[in-house]
Amino acid sequence: MFSGSIPALTTPFRDGAFDEPAFRRFVDWQIDNGSTGLVPCGTTGESATIDNDEHHAIIRACAEQAAGRVPVIAGAGSNDTQTALWHIKEAQVAGADAVLLVAPYYNRPSQAGLLAHYTYLAERSELPIVLYNVPGRTVTDLLPETVIELHRRFPDRIVSIKDASGDLSRVVTQRMGAGPGFNQLSGDDPLALAGYVLGQRGCISVTANVAPKLCAEFHTAALAGDYVLARELNEKLYPLHRAMFADASPAPAKYALSRLHDWFSPEVRLPLVACSDGAKAAVDAAMAGLGL
Repeated sequence: MFSGSIPALTTPFRDGAFDEPAFRRFVDWQIDNGSTGLVPCGTTGESATIDNDEHHAIIRACAEQAAGRVPVIAGAGSNDTQTALWHIKEAQVAGADAVLLVAPYYNRPSQAGLLAHYTYLAERSELPIVLYNVPGRTVTDLLPETVIELHRRFPDRIVSIKDASGDLSRVVTQRMGAGPGFNQLSGDDPLALAGYVLGQRGCISVTANVAPKLCAEFHTAALAGDYVLARELNEKLYPLHRAMFADASPAPAKYALSRLHDWFSPEVRLPLVACSDGAKAAVDAAMAGLGL
């Protein structure tokens, strides 16, 4: 099952277009530095501003370049159930190992609506499903009782959750209700260490875009229960965790990557804009502190 350091990959653009050669180099760099899974077309990949053809091309490039070395969990969510199903089918054709399905945003379905949405998709998907709850972005909140019921209905299909609610008590509630076999992942880098203690098994990470080796070392220690080392590494990474959100994400991550690699452009798509000078200073300081 999915565990450890799993970057939610940024999507490189150059002159407004998806930069596939840079993305493929980025995938290799991530794997070479210890990332244990990859998530293309998530929030950090600017899924909100990539068109459908790009969406499917990005997943395909990720799966081809990963070539089975680590699992690829393709972002496939939508606030339209039929569009989500289309993305799932395309992700399967592209070679993804699983799909990440964000709770439907903007139209604010009830818990009954969320049950119906995910049930419809689980009944038609051949890929494992990772639920994604991030109410700070979607407004919709996928509550623990709904998560537990979905795993009860589809124990072999709805297998995991990325939880970015910020509520660590949910890890315990979901573990007690769905059982320890239900795979729980953090969606918040600064909370990942506490999440391990409570039963999470990894993090779909923003920071791992920029510091994959150090993030992999942190997650390896936490998975092994070496919390002394994990705490030391977490405190080293903490300024970078904060810097990744010093401006609208993923602009800080892309700025950092452009400093690390001359082949990675800092471009973001409107309505996002480049980092402010203050955010750049925060990123620069955090990177310097890590020797990056």
